[in-house]
Amino acid sequence: MDNTSSPVRLDPWSAQDLGLLRALNAPEVMARLGGPETEEQLLARHERYVRLSSDRTGAGRMFRITLLPEGAVVGSIGFWRQTWDGERVYETGWTVLPAFQGRGVATAATRAATERARAERVHRFLHAFPSTDNGPSNAVCRKAGFELRGERDYAYPPGRPVRCNDWRLAL
Repeated sequence: MDNTSSPVRLDPWSAQDLGLLRALNAPEVMARLGGPETEEQLLARHERYVRLSSDRTGAGRMFRITLLPEGAVVGSIGFWRQTWDGERVYETGWTVLPAFQGRGVATAATRAATERARAERVHRFLHAFPSTDNGPSNAVCRKAGFELRGERDYAYPPGRPVRCNDWRLAL
């Protein structure tokens, strides 16, 4: 699980985390992800996160990120089942509140989530797809040990094509 010297703790996403999701839906946070979601979209995402958090079939997990030792809830991270180039893999993604960005939170959370995905023993690879112009998220992938496989077209949100880097980590 999480390394005791990690600056973050991952807690399973719960029904009580809707407020965090609303805070993460800010325009400056969602700029590279198609912009803020509507309330309806946010509620649907929250429901997916809650279901994924309690899933026991290997579909993945969602977490809230808690900064230690303060105990401040600062973001979200997860991994979920995806088919990429005809292979079943996990995909990961994270979001950190602006006040806590640039402090290594996303990198520490990504390392912790990687260990959780590895412990599932379901898929061989974990992928991340930050846009090519998202320097901070690409740096997280590099620091967390992912291998850059090149640029790819990706649709996120669905129907919105984005040029992304395909980062892969062997689990």
